[in-house]
Amino acid sequence: MIVFPAIDLIAGKVVRLERGDRARMKVYSDDPVAVARSFAEQGASWVHVVDLSAALEEDDDACAANAAAIRAICQVEGLSVDVGGGVRSLARIDELAGYGCRRIALGTVLVTEPGFAEVAARGFGNLLVADVAARDGMVKVNGWRDDVARTLDDVVGELTSLGFRHLVYTDIARDGMQTGIDVAAYRRVAELAGFPVVASGGISSLADIRALAVAGSDAIEGAITGRAIYEGVFSVAEALAAAEDSGTAAKDTAAASGEEGVC
Repeated sequence: MIVFPAIDLIAGKVVRLERGDRARMKVYSDDPVAVARSFAEQGASWVHVVDLSAALEEDDDACAANAAAIRAICQVEGLSVDVGGGVRSLARIDELAGYGCRRIALGTVLVTEPGFAEVAARGFGNLLVADVAARDGMVKVNGWRDDVARTLDDVVGELTSLGFRHLVYTDIARDGMQTGIDVAAYRRVAELAGFPVVASGGISSLADIRALAVAGSDAIEGAITGRAIYEGVFSVAEALAAAEDSGTAAKDTAAASGEEGVC
């Protein structure tokens, strides 16, 4: 299981929002490159970067500061960048790919412009990630501010039919709250999609990391965690170790069960 430590950016600063609320923001660092480098030094191979200024349609200066930070993070040795937030055009996808981003997440535009989603999927394929956020089974867009009267089931099914094969699912009610995770919800989204998903929102302990790893690679591709790291609940190195140990144990248990079935 991939552990994606998160770097959420507003005006070039590393922040976290509670449930996506701009008014409930905490700034953790004004040096996102140093944060990314520290993640790499602890063994992370991926980082999840969110351009919140673009997602929230903030001013040009804020968006430019984030763009500079993303370009610089892409230069951190040994680190692959998964980026999202406000990606709403083919030109923006090209721009981020040019920075060196290895995965690019589309969110709002997937729901509001399904024709664009289809064109993007054909043109960029495995580079793209469908970023779906929901509260109480209903999808939210535009930085989680707006309803679209569409269910999670409906949207995930449509995106799968368009050819998306990477999907981040965010449980808005739990994001940034350190309230723990709902493994069953991620399993269900993976079943709807037909491929493993990346879990986001609410990771509050190493037990949550372990639970996701134990769920298996058929359901969980990775986990995004941010606030728990910044608040010192666990380190990136500890999260990576927990994921590896639990994932190995789950594989051993599955193999043993298979052997017993054969006998």
